[in-house]
Amino acid sequence: MIPVRGYEGARVAILGLGRSGLSAAHSLEAGGAQPVCWDDNEAARAKAEEYGLEVLDLAREGAFEGIACLIVSPGIPHLYPQPNRIVAAAQAAGVPVDNDIGLFFRSFAGAEWNDFDQPPRVIAVTGSNGKSTTSALIHHILREAGRDAQLAGNIGRGVLDIDPPEDGGAVVLELSSYQTELARALTPDIAVFTNLSPDHLDRHAGLGGYFAAKRRLFAEGGPDRAIIGIDEAEGRFLAGQLSEGAADDRVIRISVAEKLTGPGWQVFARKGFLSEYRKGRQAGSIDLRPIKGLPGAHNHQNACAAYAACRAMGLAPRVIEEGMRSYPGLPHRSQVIAEAGGVTYVNDSKATNVDSALKALQAFGSIRWICGGLEKEGGLSALAPALENVACAYVIGREAAHFAMQLEGIEAQVCTTMAEAVRRAHADAQPGDTVLLAPAAASFDQYDSFERRGEDFAACVAAALGSGQ
Repeated sequence: MIPVRGYEGARVAILGLGRSGLSAAHSLEAGGAQPVCWDDNEAARAKAEEYGLEVLDLAREGAFEGIACLIVSPGIPHLYPQPNRIVAAAQAAGVPVDNDIGLFFRSFAGAEWNDFDQPPRVIAVTGSNGKSTTSALIHHILREAGRDAQLAGNIGRGVLDIDPPEDGGAVVLELSSYQTELARALTPDIAVFTNLSPDHLDRHAGLGGYFAAKRRLFAEGGPDRAIIGIDEAEGRFLAGQLSEGAADDRVIRISVAEKLTGPGWQVFARKGFLSEYRKGRQAGSIDLRPIKGLPGAHNHQNACAAYAACRAMGLAPRVIEEGMRSYPGLPHRSQVIAEAGGVTYVNDSKATNVDSALKALQAFGSIRWICGGLEKEGGLSALAPALENVACAYVIGREAAHFAMQLEGIEAQVCTTMAEAVRRAHADAQPGDTVLLAPAAASFDQYDSFERRGEDFAACVAAALGSGQ
């Protein structure tokens, strides 16, 4: 646990008692603060009381008298589409609003660091797609290289639940826009921006607000090294803002769309080969094609980002390559769950938006594509470049018929349920095919999370293979 510093003896309100809220409460207590907790969910309040935490209705009049700060869980809006009523009350009372990420950065460094030979470092990863894989890959490579490393944030442990770092240790954080937009302290040593595509637009009042939330990690965080994916205009803009010139190697540009040249520091992947260039000369290369845990161009972009971060941490190219080769991949992210009769079954349930689904479709050949769910804004037209890889689409979800109508130029079968989609895809698949779950939609019309959807897919595949249908 990381005890929260700076609130000794103060009353600090916490809104939302999920993982991050409860973790913040315990860390505040450990640092000498007095947490005051609230959640609209009665069961969540009861759980907090079981832990001995004070529960107080923060919506009542005068609730913020004597409160030093309000800590808000990531899912609770503080500005758009409209502020939560309790957040609005805190703002009206002049009470600062923060989150667990802000508490972490203000509390991470301890007095024991004075005795360390190398201070611990924080690598923070944000972007639209690939954050989890990039974060987990960096963590895996560091651990394989013998470094003390912990994985936290949107993946792994809560940021305040981690152990105090050791001499020379590293903490790898996956950070969403919900986390970066509100944190009052953001001071990573290395910050990574993978890419940007439309997502959470209602929460951020449009693409500009969404990008601004990501940009805070760099503009306000002031990292020593910034690793920027420049395959979109926003990434190129951000790299230009942070750099003092073409030779400024504090900014490492990454790409899977083009070969990068120039006097600076670049990492790019073309046709399955990763290359690192510094000062106009090649400094390292890796053949990514045989690495099963990183299939497709989108994972090659993740590999470029992780490679750059590990190089910034001082690891040699061959050490990084060894770590990549042993990387098993993450559940629900281009995860090979079965191979039978020449057919590969891949679970990419995390492909919850059109951009991530497009990348999944581009990673494989002849595809039996299971898709559908709760559609996000923008429609499905952006998937067109990859539909030539699709032999047939098997559409699930409550609005499966409407989803299928948008898939022009390919056969699309309305299945509604996962079990029926897997049954049909399995029956139709030929040797060389890939049965791919890449929904291009949220899961909440049928499942409470993308993980549950992926687990259902895996169970249905196991049932189909076991029955021999």
